[in-house]
Amino acid sequence: MTTRSLFLLPGDGIGPEAMAEVTKLIDHMNAAENAGFVTDTGLVGGSAFDAHGEAISETDMEKAMAADAVLFGAVGGPKWDGVPYDKRPEAGLLRLRKDMQLFANLRPAICYPALADASSLKRDVIEGLDILIVRELTGGVYFGEPKEIVDLGNGQKRGIDTQVYDTFEIERISGVAFELARTRAGKVCSMEKRNVMKSGVLWNEVVTATQAAHYADVELTHMLADAGGMQLVRWPKQFDVIVTDNLFGDMLSDVAAMLTGSLGMLPSASLGAPDAATGKRKA
Repeated sequence: MTTRSLFLLPGDGIGPEAMAEVTKLIDHMNAAENAGFVTDTGLVGGSAFDAHGEAISETDMEKAMAADAVLFGAVGGPKWDGVPYDKRPEAGLLRLRKDMQLFANLRPAICYPALADASSLKRDVIEGLDILIVRELTGGVYFGEPKEIVDLGNGQKRGIDTQVYDTFEIERISGVAFELARTRAGKVCSMEKRNVMKSGVLWNEVVTATQAAHYADVELTHMLADAGGMQLVRWPKQFDVIVTDNLFGDMLSDVAAMLTGSLGMLPSASLGAPDAATGKRKA
């Protein structure tokens, strides 16, 4: 029987509660379907900091890298607000994304009829909603350098975060969005801030060129990210697939969560590039 290794990282807050239900599903699939899932469990976020003084230990990182897939709960909470910046609970999540090269984050927002009244929007606006946000996950302002706070003297400091994207990063994430759109309604809307950001200008150019060269069968539109947020709450069903960068994807996917009623109703999958030998993606 083929086995598949799953590394479980429940994390903090609601994470362990949610992972307990996931474990029940895994056990059922193994018993009823002979699925062959083999699991191991580690620590990430605040729980890892309490145990090891780090947001994720080297041992657990090695297990994550070796697993077929990592199932992640949640990290953070007021208890750890005062820990050093590089050891904060979110640092574990960012390291997992970077080291595992999980560049593509998929955030579907689907409104199921039984849950339509959980949304803060009118039923006719969100009923039947089925959109997918494809967020670039390992570049942009969260990982750009320099990233620092500089003491300028005279009681003044300067905080610096760098928004940076290379052509290949934009090509590969837009390629994921176009491929997925081919399995859906065949429409992609790319969102950036080309009116005020040079990275947005490049993003727009590369996405446009990628579509023209390889995905002419997919309809492509462009929208400024702030306008996109407004349109998501005005008439979200105009969208099929949205592709955007790390920062805007973080915010827009949380906006989309409220269309369905709760962030807890918005699952998330983070994928890497296919392995050259096996064709499998790290997830």
